[in-house]
Amino acid sequence: MNSPDTAIGPVLLADRDQAGVVSLTLNRPAQRNALSQELLAALKSTLAQLATDNSVRVLLLAGAGPAFCAGHDLRELRSLNDEAAAMQLFGLCGEVMLALRRFPRPVIAKVHGVATAAGCQLVASCDMAIASDHARFATPGVNIGLFCSTPAVALTRNVGYKHAMEMLLTGELIDAPTALRMGLINRVVPTGELDAAALDLAARIASRPPAVLALGKAAVQAQMGLGEAQAYAQTSAVMAKNLLMDEAVEGIDAFIDKRPPNWPAA
Repeated sequence: MNSPDTAIGPVLLADRDQAGVVSLTLNRPAQRNALSQELLAALKSTLAQLATDNSVRVLLLAGAGPAFCAGHDLRELRSLNDEAAAMQLFGLCGEVMLALRRFPRPVIAKVHGVATAAGCQLVASCDMAIASDHARFATPGVNIGLFCSTPAVALTRNVGYKHAMEMLLTGELIDAPTALRMGLINRVVPTGELDAAALDLAARIASRPPAVLALGKAAVQAQMGLGEAQAYAQTSAVMAKNLLMDEAVEGIDAFIDKRPPNWPAA
């Protein structure tokens, strides 16, 4: 049975199930879960705490109410009257996105409604994303004179340059099947099946050995900026280390013995 939702401040909810899946829910539904400084700070501190919790297997990121996340809180942005204050806010947002990328367990976005601007950036910063067939995505800053430069960092690392530039330059919404074709998300499901599909995906990943998931996620990300030869050298070293881990010894023996593996405790 899932534990009850608990508030991390009023803007972020956390829920943990017995499989080690932790759900973080953005909780500003009336504002379409716009990323206020309070919400960004709550995300940053919570991700830091969970990163050191070995009982966490998978992180599931969702939004309360009618939308996943509509980006930054525009009223809050308009209240910033100097460049230093704006830099602090956008810097904090970047720290949250990096924390998702560097989180030592897989992170899955569960998307419904709209994911726009920094909300689209959140989706692109997660390792995987599953979306409702009614979900919509956009980087619409250009429409209000504020180009989505920071969302472009994550977006261009998920989809091809021309797809990213079309989103950034037009600001137009794309539907979930288009986002799937572009590579922004992994899967589209009917709205009524989103919760179950996301939890099923998270549970299947959570059943894998957590130390290996952490090792593998870090290795994949570390090689992405390298040349091909250097990437092979680096990942070969990771695989050599992995081969001697208890998880690999047990997994290979179980395969040879035709039995389920008994993974070591985290």
